Amino acid sequence: MGDTLEFNEIYQEVKGSWNDGRLRFSKQNVVYKSSKTGKVDSIPAGELNMAQWRRVCLGHGIKLGTSTGHIYKYDGFRDTDFEKISEFFKTNYKVELAEKDMCVKGWNWGTAKFSGPLLSFDINDNTAFEIPLSNVSQCATGKNEVTLEFHQNDDTEVSLMEVRFYVPPSQSDERQDPVEAFAQNVLSKADVIQATGDAVCIFKELQCLTPRGRYDIRIYPTFLHLHGKTFDYKIPYTTVLRLFLLPHKDQRQMFFVISLDPPIKQGQTRYHFLILLFSKEEDINLTLNMSEEDVERRFEGKLSKNMSGSLYEMVSRVMKALVPSTNIHSGAQCITCSYKASSGLLYPLERGFIYVHKPPVHLRFEEISCVNFARGTTTTRSFDFEIETKQGNQYTFSSIEREEYGKLFDFVNAKKLNIKNRGFKEIDEYSDSDDDQHDAYLERMKAEGKIREEGNDSDDSDGGSDESFNPGEEDDDIAEEYDSNASASDSSDEGSESEDESAKKKKAKKAKVVKEKKEKKPRKEKKQKDTGGPKRPMSAYMLWLNSSRERIKADNPGISITEISKKAGEMWRQLGKDEKESWSKPDSQEQTLVTSDSGEEKLPFNRQKSRTDPDSWRMAVYLDQDVT
Repeated sequence: MGDTLEFNEIYQEVKGSWNDGRLRFSKQNVVYKSSKTGKVDSIPAGELNMAQWRRVCLGHGIKLGTSTGHIYKYDGFRDTDFEKISEFFKTNYKVELAEKDMCVKGWNWGTAKFSGPLLSFDINDNTAFEIPLSNVSQCATGKNEVTLEFHQNDDTEVSLMEVRFYVPPSQSDERQDPVEAFAQNVLSKADVIQATGDAVCIFKELQCLTPRGRYDIRIYPTFLHLHGKTFDYKIPYTTVLRLFLLPHKDQRQMFFVISLDPPIKQGQTRYHFLILLFSKEEDINLTLNMSEEDVERRFEGKLSKNMSGSLYEMVSRVMKALVPSTNIHSGAQCITCSYKASSGLLYPLERGFIYVHKPPVHLRFEEISCVNFARGTTTTRSFDFEIETKQGNQYTFSSIEREEYGKLFDFVNAKKLNIKNRGFKEIDEYSDSDDDQHDAYLERMKAEGKIREEGNDSDDSDGGSDESFNPGEEDDDIAEEYDSNASASDSSDEGSESEDESAKKKKAKKAKVVKEKKEKKPRKEKKQKDTGGPKRPMSAYMLWLNSSRERIKADNPGISITEISKKAGEMWRQLGKDEKESWSKPDSQEQTLVTSDSGEEKLPFNRQKSRTDPDSWRMAVYLDQDVT
């Protein structure tokens, strides 16, 4: 056996990412060089005191321990490499390469052991998994529970975010809380943000809407510390994406919004936005805990050692100076609306929309696919503003007052966003109109009704050329016989109806509204119907339909009533002119023998007889009934 052993394509796990490299064993040391980062790990041979051979996901791996407490793990060996590596370790390092089995039962109940920089979870003396404590970024405790959060690696597609351990209460030692003891062991080796040194400045008892409560905010050079009665957060400035300074609708309060990625967590809830609420009347005298030379050198004139002004101005100014890569987005106007179950404020900004506050939503213009102005579902005095993103998500901001329509439409149009319902000119006219009575949704419905009406007119002109059958001639008779239809057609002439009632009627009868808007000849005054007068005889079409209805039913089993009328109309149009005229002659009127309720037979009656004879009129009433 030679003085060295070399292995290629050996992998090292770094925060969830596998980096391949080259491993070399020599008499003096163990050297591993990463092919991706070029980093070199050198372990002196004299410090090695532990070596384990384990079955892992990438074949087999070696776990090495040193006398200084460091742990190194390398994976990617073959099964045949065990013999020569074991022999090399015995000869050169005086260390035995022990085989160690991993627990693969899948149990979640075991023993947590702290061994230097590692936390191992063992089941029956076999390790199920190990956590390098240097990867832990945060450790939070709860009742019988400890939560570990991890630093994220940008090179990994899937990352482990957190692990939770349930710690049962201890019966042996009541003086020490097992949860706190567990957390202290983690924090002793974890790479957790520590509040070392003095804070640059402190803001006391600030009102926070999300997460809700009163918090003391301590400003440190590299992170923001929120300290409340129940929860405590440390927010690195590297996680701050954007800052927003937004005026409240009442012009007496201000929102200061901090956008975070990754978000802060409170139990199962994630907060992507930190929302502070300030009163404009609250002032503060602020003194930074730094010398004037340090302030000038670090902030380059953005801050001074002694400052005074409104509280919200001081907080926003300090945050802007400490997060130089972030601009403060300001909103001058806001719109009152509702999102989901809560009411809030929608701010149109220079590069997007933001809604505060429950839940806060930020939508950038570049991720918006289209917007839509929809009619309100509860009242005609409001409308809904819908935003659809390129990812397919839809956000609906409802109950926006109609007075805001024009300004919002002009803003969206100026930002060149795709407006989904811009196909009708009425919306453009409404955006610039000051007439509060104008209803864009109603105008769109009118236009749709007009299109349908033109299509119906063209159908009637194609199929109604036969002079013997023109259903339009009977419109006046039908209106006289059914007063509800006649009065409905005159509803546009009534001026006493309210706006809401007229809107409902127009929506229910769209095509009818469009007809009323057309210029046409004034209607003749309707003659007062004589309730004691006789009815005019049936038309030729109605006589033919009464005699043919049963035949149509027999030829088309299961046909509906509306389909019978359509079928009859088609058949009538196909009849010849002579055959149609035969039904309009007087002798075509059936001579029917009518029997009274008492059983007395009355004389047959021809419906074409004079209608001035009272006896003839009574017989006509009988004959109008469906008597067989």
